[in-house]
Amino acid sequence: MTIKFCSLSSGSSGNSTYISTGCTSILVDAGFAASRIIDSIRHIGCDPSRLDALLITHEHDDHARGISVLSRRYSIPIVGTEGTLNAIKKKYKDIPDELIKPITHEEFTLGDLRVCPIPISHDAADPVGYSFKMEGKKISIVTDLGYVSSGVVNGIKDSDLLLIEANHDVDMLKNGSYPEYLKRRILSSKGHLSNTVAASLVSFLIASKQVGLIYLGHLSKNNNIPELALKTVASTLQQRGIKYNEKDIRLTFRDNVSDLVKFD
Repeated sequence: MTIKFCSLSSGSSGNSTYISTGCTSILVDAGFAASRIIDSIRHIGCDPSRLDALLITHEHDDHARGISVLSRRYSIPIVGTEGTLNAIKKKYKDIPDELIKPITHEEFTLGDLRVCPIPISHDAADPVGYSFKMEGKKISIVTDLGYVSSGVVNGIKDSDLLLIEANHDVDMLKNGSYPEYLKRRILSSKGHLSNTVAASLVSFLIASKQVGLIYLGHLSKNNNIPELALKTVASTLQQRGIKYNEKDIRLTFRDNVSDLVKFD
């Protein structure tokens, strides 16, 4: 079995991640135009018509924009918490009811994937991250969270691959052009993780040998710089005297697919 992972896009303008075991293929979120998602999947040599499910973290447009077209075109079930799916049905009324598949916060099976929803704090109906276990490997995706809870740490620890949010640099946000209400939202406990908080979490996981590859995701276009996100993580690790392999910390991109990771 070859497990494949690729961030098709990650950022404030749209998010979608492809995971496949060969037997089961899924997207986590579909937050930009379906046509671009389809092209991106084909670009990495995979087949969008073989998707088994669309797992949605929450209903915001940058995570759900393409789900209606994708699900109807290929008859793909949309999986998410009941609160998330109720919010989605109000926004995308043309999705057939039979494609709506609500879940709880309990672990469930999807093909040969064991899926663990990870409750997060965000200004959405019932948002979650996800971890996926298959063939002794674990992949976790956690973005759009205002703070790192013990539940998040427990959900993502021991991941062979982790996509974690590094949304903004606090100084760039505070001194930037966003209106004050939006700055407060982003900085709140139901907002987004800063580079500094992400760096602290990454440091803990690496120091305790509880993570493999790390991808920094959901970077803000206006309040972050990719090189700054990486530098913040590297500086924190250096300050804490934690040894790591630079190649194990990578970026996702707003406008491009990431590298395609394969686990054999």
